[in-house]
Amino acid sequence: MLESTDPRPEMPRCTRVYQNWLIDSTRWNFLRYRDDDIIIATSYKAGTTWMQGIVANLIFGGEPPIPVGILSPFLEARATPLEIELTQLEGQTHRRFIKTHLPLDGFRFDPRLKLIYIGRDPRDVFMSMWNHHSNYTDQVLAVLANIPGRASDLPRPYADIHDFWSDWISKGSFPWETDGYPYWSHLHHAQSYWDYRHLPNFMFVHFNDLLSGLEPQMRQLAAFLEIEVADDLWPRLVRNCTFDEMKAKGVQYAPSMGIAWKGGAQTFFNKGTNGRWREVLTAEELAQYDRAAGLALTPECRKWLESGDRI
Repeated sequence: MLESTDPRPEMPRCTRVYQNWLIDSTRWNFLRYRDDDIIIATSYKAGTTWMQGIVANLIFGGEPPIPVGILSPFLEARATPLEIELTQLEGQTHRRFIKTHLPLDGFRFDPRLKLIYIGRDPRDVFMSMWNHHSNYTDQVLAVLANIPGRASDLPRPYADIHDFWSDWISKGSFPWETDGYPYWSHLHHAQSYWDYRHLPNFMFVHFNDLLSGLEPQMRQLAAFLEIEVADDLWPRLVRNCTFDEMKAKGVQYAPSMGIAWKGGAQTFFNKGTNGRWREVLTAEELAQYDRAAGLALTPECRKWLESGDRI
């Protein structure tokens, strides 16, 4: 079992490079931070687009004027030329909020940043990732197979969920990871942020809490980001940000969904529920998870990921 890290490290440092068929962490080296920049960080399938929608509604006092996928770019993704992403970000006059799937050791941290980390039970992440990975369209697979400069190739979607689990839970895409193939580790990712949870410019949000108490979470986020919201505006903002409402308006939040996934927004947002892994993963597969989590996570981090208990 991974031991708790103590004493707590003072400040995150970029110590690793993440490059594969989709991402290149060095793209972050070219971004000029602003004093009020917001970073939204998840490994994947933990509520990234949901949080982007929440932050957009807080910043704009309602639904954003253009899709959040454009407002809040996935900077390390190779599919869009870096020059386009940087020009877009430099031209934004509103408060910027940028999405990353990088672990905290993979990009240049700045103490001016406000960082929101969203966690989710690894087994729920896997179930959502299976839906994501197994529903790529042929069009997007062709795009991903031809991204210039990619450091590896994405394997064809798995035909069986148990084959996908076998690789995802036991293989890493990078030498320091033990899970997450063919993407990147969910476990190392979570631990890299958890080690810095004591920093005042970090806020941890759990997927479970967004499901069970959206308005309290949104109010805490507004306070953390120092965004004032008029009392009479809250009902509309909360309604805009429910999972069902965002799924219904999926094209407004991520217009590329119809190209990338069979079924478009309905597939991308999927069910927004937890616990489906109980009916899918075998006892042996759950034992694999126990071993992987014990190696990569401290007990406190694992407990939070699995339950969403308050920090």
